[in-house]
Amino acid sequence: MGGVQPSMQELIRRRKRAGFVGRRDELAEFQRNFDVPVDDERHRFVFRVHGNAGVGKTFLVRELEQAALERGALTAYTDEGVDSVPEVLGAISARFARQGWPLKALDKILATYRQRRYEAEAAGAGAGSGPSAGAVVAAQAGLAGVGLVPGVGVLASTVDPVQLAEGAERLRAVLSARLGRQEDVQLVLDPLRVLTPVFVEELGRVAAHVPWVTLFFDTYERTGAFLDGWLRDLVTTDRYGGLPANTVLTLSGQGRPDPLHWPAAADYVADLPLDPFTEEEARQLLAGKGVLEEDVVRDVLRLSGRLPVLVSTLAGSRPATPGDIGDPSATAVERFLKWEPDPVRRSAALEGALPRRLDEDVFRAAVSGDAAGLFDWLRSLPFVRDQGGRIKYHDVVRAPMQRLQRTASPQRWRAGHERLAAWYARERAAAGAGRWRDESWREPRLEELYHRLCADPAGAFGDVLRDGIEACRQGTVTARRWARVIAEAGEDANREPLRKWGAACLAALDAEHRHATDVLGMMLARPELADEDRVAVHIARAWGYFRTEAYEDSLADYRRALTLDASSADAHHGRAVAHRAVGDHTAALADLDRLEELEPGRPRAPRERGETHRRAGRYEEAVAELGRALALDPADALVLGSRGQARAQLGRPAEALEDFDRALLIDPDYGWALVRRAHVRGLLGDTEGALADLDRAERLSPSWAWVLGERGDVYRFAGRYEEAVAAYGRALALDAGYAWALGSRAVALAELGRVAEALADLDRAVSLVPGYVWAYQQRARLHRAQGREEEALADLARAARAGAAQGIPPGPLPADEGDPAYPGVPPEPGPAPRP
Repeated sequence: MGGVQPSMQELIRRRKRAGFVGRRDELAEFQRNFDVPVDDERHRFVFRVHGNAGVGKTFLVRELEQAALERGALTAYTDEGVDSVPEVLGAISARFARQGWPLKALDKILATYRQRRYEAEAAGAGAGSGPSAGAVVAAQAGLAGVGLVPGVGVLASTVDPVQLAEGAERLRAVLSARLGRQEDVQLVLDPLRVLTPVFVEELGRVAAHVPWVTLFFDTYERTGAFLDGWLRDLVTTDRYGGLPANTVLTLSGQGRPDPLHWPAAADYVADLPLDPFTEEEARQLLAGKGVLEEDVVRDVLRLSGRLPVLVSTLAGSRPATPGDIGDPSATAVERFLKWEPDPVRRSAALEGALPRRLDEDVFRAAVSGDAAGLFDWLRSLPFVRDQGGRIKYHDVVRAPMQRLQRTASPQRWRAGHERLAAWYARERAAAGAGRWRDESWREPRLEELYHRLCADPAGAFGDVLRDGIEACRQGTVTARRWARVIAEAGEDANREPLRKWGAACLAALDAEHRHATDVLGMMLARPELADEDRVAVHIARAWGYFRTEAYEDSLADYRRALTLDASSADAHHGRAVAHRAVGDHTAALADLDRLEELEPGRPRAPRERGETHRRAGRYEEAVAELGRALALDPADALVLGSRGQARAQLGRPAEALEDFDRALLIDPDYGWALVRRAHVRGLLGDTEGALADLDRAERLSPSWAWVLGERGDVYRFAGRYEEAVAAYGRALALDAGYAWALGSRAVALAELGRVAEALADLDRAVSLVPGYVWAYQQRARLHRAQGREEEALADLARAARAGAAQGIPPGPLPADEGDPAYPGVPPEPGPAPRP
């Protein structure tokens, strides 16, 4: 016999799949799609499986995945075990790696993301363990000001790209020396923008070597809140690059898809709605299980509602008579347990329904009796499915099992949840003091809170609310997990107030751009919180408002916090940052004076005071205060970078380079310092050194337009105008609204004699940023050189008006050549104007 023969196990698996009951039409439609060329309008790139709980969506999706594998496809499957797009990307990469196609570039940047996210969360943990959440506010504000915060969007064309540099500088306040790189901050605060292009590129690489790439997203009713917009952009736009054409996505969840969410879906989407089994399909499944007695079959059909999961469960132990099935209220509980003669197994099956998900350790904690050897038996049951190394009861079965225990023996119900809460508390303690920023601490804490709420809803709710404050500060992903604990505990414990409150929180968190401010507002209305808790809520909400550029709302919350506790160092710190963002440097400094009284000897106050002076253009004072901060913490690369920039603005390039060099010795990948050092080197004529710095910065952050803009400036300072124009062009390809690059390119084009193109760039720059003083001055210079004195004077008048509005003193017309002024050396502008 020639050829490679399948193994015995593979043949057995094929025979089992051959017995797959129902859903033949859906499976056939999916399989036929592989035979339709991708450029044929009949080919579908997305399949949407939808139907009520228990109709067999997951079972069908697993069959679809198997069908794809048999066509040579590379496959990946995710479900509600993930709570964010980065987690989805990690799950896909892990599945691909197990099939021999690792996504190494994606794994590398995901590892960086997790580390930097951990560092940011650690730094924001509070005054006891590092810079306070006010520093996180400063970082978020820097990105919000230039449109990099999730939910706010990509760089808006109406924002002066000089604010990109200013936003990057705000990140100097970001919490710890290790999170000082602009690209790292962008990675943490807007991971989709950084991670997704890498994912798409890696997907394209592997897709060139396999017939198909198939991605399956199950339990979409839970994950769609954060996945739907991202997947829609992946499929229908070029925002992240083009998906390979041999990619097929399958989305599976409850509820009928909203036709308004995916544009022109009929052109590329196939909907696969699932209903309960037909009677014929249910009978076929029962016959395959050996259930043939007509009276038994009729009762199974009646009690199961022909839901596939219940038909399979009721058929599992082959009931011989209708009496083995019983009344509908006991479906999937008593009838299943009745068929199991071993009382230990019966009890273990019930108690195993108490946790939200199970591994063997949790199962042992859940079961009050001897659980030895029962976990493998449990995972073989038809209503239990694997979920990333753990198992989970199907909701249709778990819910009545919980209800049976809660109503039959409330004391046993409570004792079981108390036992599990205590077990998770020990697991949390063993994880150390990481708190909410640490997954190894956060996961057992969430499960502990769930079981405490189930055991004692009224007694536990206050503590759960207090935990929610920090969960919201960590971001919407963590806040959503916390809110789901409340909603699910309310459902499982049959406590309507909990269920409604958890559902309201989840609904509020769908608006990610609100950064949990609505949920925090709901908390303030709860009587369970003490004044010290309300201080924490106001500070957390102020942070959220700041991230959305709602600066006045942010300031109002900081004021409320300080009304309740005038000695709150975090509130003074956060309010100082907020005052600075709106240009009120005097108020910011007053808050920082009070902060230093509250925490003398710590670097936070002088660090922020120095940064405030620098933003206000008081560079001598900035250098002095930043020096004080460095005396307290000499290894703070961010402070060194900020002082280096202040020294550069003072015309002290040698000292600036010294600071940048020290910062980069501490953190060699500090991208912002690399770009700033490159700028100074370029001004000093060290073109090769400047380009080497920019090469490194570009490798760290290839999508950062500012790096390319600075590269253009270095070429321009060196008189290499053709190369400068090319670099500015690359920057503008990344960000068409980059007014700084337009202004700089105009100067280079003028040097090449391409005056008409230069004027067009300046026209575009001032249309994007009407207050762009330097661009008006450059346009006036070019008009004057062309003999158009009237146009030149009009532009100078515009420059004077814009400069007066910004507090910029009037100056002479820029020199014709070698002008080192802005945008070559950006000024220190005030905050971005609020919409």
